[in-house]
Amino acid sequence: MTTLFISSFVLAISFCAPPGVITAETIRRGAARGFIPALFVQFGSLVGDTTWAVIALTGLAFVIQNNTARVILSLIGIILLIKLALDSLKDARDGKEPGSGANHTAARGDFASGAFLSLGNPMNIVFWTGLGTTVFASITGAPQPIHFATFFTGFLGGAIFWCFVMAGLVAWGRQWMTSSFFRFLNAACGMILFYFAIQLGLQTVQNLI
Repeated sequence: MTTLFISSFVLAISFCAPPGVITAETIRRGAARGFIPALFVQFGSLVGDTTWAVIALTGLAFVIQNNTARVILSLIGIILLIKLALDSLKDARDGKEPGSGANHTAARGDFASGAFLSLGNPMNIVFWTGLGTTVFASITGAPQPIHFATFFTGFLGGAIFWCFVMAGLVAWGRQWMTSSFFRFLNAACGMILFYFAIQLGLQTVQNLI
């Protein structure tokens, strides 16, 4: 059981660490307003991770095998990515200083952005309906409820650990960010988000053909 927990903990870090949409949005918001906004984006992303984990580990993967459901999910993801990309490019154009635009509802927006991005992230879908369940089955052989609980607890623990690591790295790096660098960072994040939107759109079209 200990081996399963450690394996799932490491698996979570390996899953969360590669740069992607969540990383780009974490850097953008964390660079502007610090550790807490970055952490809330990361925490929000756990909503998608948890949702897809539950779907896969309870045998409900047929939900996303439905073409209509996949298209709707993809369209929502594309719209959100484009909106965030436009926001990033607007901030780059306006040259907003780090820390500007903060308000009392920002944390809610940070969390929601992370949640929606992770729910519409095709990498989550592929991982949990393919590799995730395969790895789990190969480790446990004949899984019992305690095995599912151990695997899920280990994965969630690793994901939460990475949330703090990623947010800490972004907050620590703020001290070297000048106004010009922040403008470049917003522009770069905007282009990255546009790239993911186009990639998701092309993937959706290919699935329909």
